[in-house]
Amino acid sequence: MTLLQTSRNGHIVTLTLNRPDTMNPLGAKGDGDAFAAACDAINADMDVRCLILTGAGRAFSAGGDIKAMKERTGTFGGTAPEISDGYRNNIHKVLRALYSLRVPLIAAVNGPAIGLGCDLACLGDIRIASDKAKFGVTFLKLGIIPGDGGTWILPRIIGEARAAELFYTGDVIDAATALDWGLVSRVVAGEALLDEAQALAARIAAMPPHALRHAKNLMRQGRSVTYDTALELAANTQAMMHLTQDHMEGIDALLEKRAPDFKGV
Repeated sequence: MTLLQTSRNGHIVTLTLNRPDTMNPLGAKGDGDAFAAACDAINADMDVRCLILTGAGRAFSAGGDIKAMKERTGTFGGTAPEISDGYRNNIHKVLRALYSLRVPLIAAVNGPAIGLGCDLACLGDIRIASDKAKFGVTFLKLGIIPGDGGTWILPRIIGEARAAELFYTGDVIDAATALDWGLVSRVVAGEALLDEAQALAARIAAMPPHALRHAKNLMRQGRSVTYDTALELAANTQAMMHLTQDHMEGIDALLEKRAPDFKGV
């Protein structure tokens, strides 16, 4: 079965993790290549302005494939150097692909997002949760550590103390707690999740595509640069935006009291 099911609605692409019978586990051979190909195609297509990531069935993703871990096969088999390379060349490829997306990413978390699945969701710029969603980074319960860079990802979203609590205890939290902790921005009924995600994506997709991608890049760069550097990046990027037709369209629309129609030029 193909890992990723792709659909498109105008400027919005939806990627669905498509292993519903096993709660959408990750780590099988080719998973990294599948994500890399999908994300590269999205980055190359200026007509795509927003991506939604969700899961098929009752789970978002249960994380790494426990059966493969038990049998020590695939990514989780071989010598220590071989396992390291399995992470680098497969699982890390999944995460790098999502992290390198140039368009905004909405994670529509429809059910349990556990371990690698939680960290996958956390790479979204925005996370919307179903009331059936659960979140956990339960690596230590399996005698392993977050091998997907989760110790870098999660503290940036919910802070060091709460991230440490989840990592060190292996606790799983419900959607209401995730909302209270800032892990998600809203919780909706399960049957309304994709409609909510599409509606939000549509508002994002109405923005000028070049400015949208640059805004995401500036937010990303802002995590690790000084304020002076951020100002310099903003000045140079803003100069390019001022020379676009979309900038003039935005001004004209405001003055004419109408909705803008951004073309990406």
